Amino acid sequence: MNLKRHINVALGYFIIAAFFGVVLRSFHSFEIPINYKFVVHGHSHIALMGWVYMGLTTLIYKLFLANKALEVKYRRIFWFTQLTLVGMLVTFPFQGYALFSIVFSTLFLLASYWFVWFFLKHIPAEYIHTNSYQCIKLALWYMVLSSIGPWCLGIIMNTLGAGSIWYRLSIYFYLHFQYNGWMVLALLGLFIYVIEGKGIKVPRKTFRQFFWMINLGILASFFLSTLWTKPSMFLYVLGGMGAVLQIGALAVLFVFSRKVMGALTKIFNPLQNKVLITIGVLLALKMFLQWVSAFPYFARLAASITDFTIGYLHLTFLGVVSMGLFLFLDYFRLLKLSVGAFVLFFIGFVLTEGLIFYKGIASWLGFGIFKGYYGSLALASLLVFVSLVTLLVRKGQGELE
Repeated sequence: MNLKRHINVALGYFIIAAFFGVVLRSFHSFEIPINYKFVVHGHSHIALMGWVYMGLTTLIYKLFLANKALEVKYRRIFWFTQLTLVGMLVTFPFQGYALFSIVFSTLFLLASYWFVWFFLKHIPAEYIHTNSYQCIKLALWYMVLSSIGPWCLGIIMNTLGAGSIWYRLSIYFYLHFQYNGWMVLALLGLFIYVIEGKGIKVPRKTFRQFFWMINLGILASFFLSTLWTKPSMFLYVLGGMGAVLQIGALAVLFVFSRKVMGALTKIFNPLQNKVLITIGVLLALKMFLQWVSAFPYFARLAASITDFTIGYLHLTFLGVVSMGLFLFLDYFRLLKLSVGAFVLFFIGFVLTEGLIFYKGIASWLGFGIFKGYYGSLALASLLVFVSLVTLLVRKGQGELE
């Protein structure tokens, strides 16, 4: 089974999501006969479930499970998942949340449960006590936990309505445990897998500190997503403690990485080392912004100015998660990351983030945005799209060679 083709499919979904992003950013500059909200739903679902989910699960299968005996079972899960993704792709942009899109997104949840069961059932005994497996296993459970949000949405819409605070809380519950639990922890698990494979031992005490702090932090920091409801000060403190614990966990991992820096730099090639450093800086920035949002003034600011929320989510998705996937897919030779494609992607990412946060700051401080802002944002988004197309084309040429 050629897993590189599975990554081609995942990258194809990312390209489609990026194209939707360009369309959405062009909305203010051109008259486009589409429903903006519907395309937003298509954009987010295909990005998270098509690109990130497919990329991570393909890596997890390759590293922990891949063998001839399991290929048929895994292939069934893969094709069933594709059915659900294509179904969402052809329904969400045209009808938003409606019967068929809900059916396909529900089937996707069942497909993800199927993969988690498959992973836990067939994991080889040699991995059970590894640090990387502990992280990946918890990451998958966070993915399952996050699905409580979508399950609740249908009930809430039929009882309390979309205007209820529980509707928004369900979405934030899903996003929090997807981003912080499933995606970030899975990437950290892959990093630990790489260094374990090269014989770098993480001391038991160091790993336990990291593991408990990151997981307690993930659970407690969810309450940062509830602060827009103006709850009691206890939840501000609890959410802030969660953010501090996550920062502490990353500090533990960083200190350990500094001690073995010489060995680490030999594991990755020069481009991969630069990508790894970039991810580290962006992850630190993400954690800092998360911690800042625990303070009441900034919590209200983040809740009232949508651009700050969008900028933070894109910082995590495009910066930390997507670059993390590029790194590990390149390292495990499922994708060939070229310097040109990555630089183009990075420039597009920096420009879009800068413009999104600029608009948020303009709303905050009360000054107007410059003329041509929306056109500039669309062009910056186009750079991301072009970089991904370049990556897919070069990948195809490399496979032909």
